[in-house]
Amino acid sequence: MTAPAPLNTNEGPPGGQAFWLRASDGVRLRIAHWPGARGTVLVLPGRTEYIEKYALVVADLARAGWGALVIDWRGQGLSDRLVGDAALGHVGRFSDYQLDVAAMRLAAETLGCRAPMPVLAHSMGGCIALRAFCEGLQPPAAAFSAPMWGLPLSRAMRLGIRTMAHATRPLGRDTAYLPTTGPQYGLPSMAYEDNPLTRDHDQFARMQGQIRDTPALALGGPSLRWGAAALSEMAALARLPTPDVPALIGLGGNERIVLPTAIRARAARWPHAELVDYPAAEHELLMEVPQTRDDFLSRALSLFGRA
Repeated sequence: MTAPAPLNTNEGPPGGQAFWLRASDGVRLRIAHWPGARGTVLVLPGRTEYIEKYALVVADLARAGWGALVIDWRGQGLSDRLVGDAALGHVGRFSDYQLDVAAMRLAAETLGCRAPMPVLAHSMGGCIALRAFCEGLQPPAAAFSAPMWGLPLSRAMRLGIRTMAHATRPLGRDTAYLPTTGPQYGLPSMAYEDNPLTRDHDQFARMQGQIRDTPALALGGPSLRWGAAALSEMAALARLPTPDVPALIGLGGNERIVLPTAIRARAARWPHAELVDYPAAEHELLMEVPQTRDDFLSRALSLFGRA
């Protein structure tokens, strides 16, 4: 780790501090740590997300006695952006995220983070976490919010993404945006009405306000390479056995970002997992209406307490 990094939030509990660290390939990452007496929850955000978005979640964890360690994945938040267009969601290989996980684990040791260290993962973070578990990371428990174990794309769309990425890569053009996306794709240009993220107007306004106030946190659509790499990673994970980790899996009834059938398929063959459905909920269970958000967090904390 190097010098302290900025942490622009007044919503989290006191005692939090952010740091810069380097992954083994030299990419600079940002993490933030809040100490806690009961242990340290490793928070693995989704695509486009950043540490500050989870400040209220960290505050809830702190009220239950837990600390937290939260990461900005490479290519988003204040971690290094990987191409000249800072709005482009890009990664060289999906396995590169495992370098970030390794750096996060090393930082946990360096900071003296208190064990146990359960995992709280959302969306893309759930995909990254599942790969880490399959490769030997053995947390005492894990809670998944709408994990990205599949995407709601037709067979033709999946084939098209892979074909375009393959064809354009030799020319260096697989860093183009996925079709139908762009630099303002997603939250930066999204209207609250019928949004696929949350039914909570205050949470929606809060998230948009954060990237409006700190534009460096904003991220647009993904690259062709990210799309092809994500599809390959999810297909590979679907063929792997389930890790021996007690798990909670939350799924919204109006989920439109990730593929519910892929989540249900994995949950059905996860012996020590509880799948909880939240009728009418959108993708962001941790940023949803209080009833949904509080229930999911309460279940996660109960699981972590038993671990």
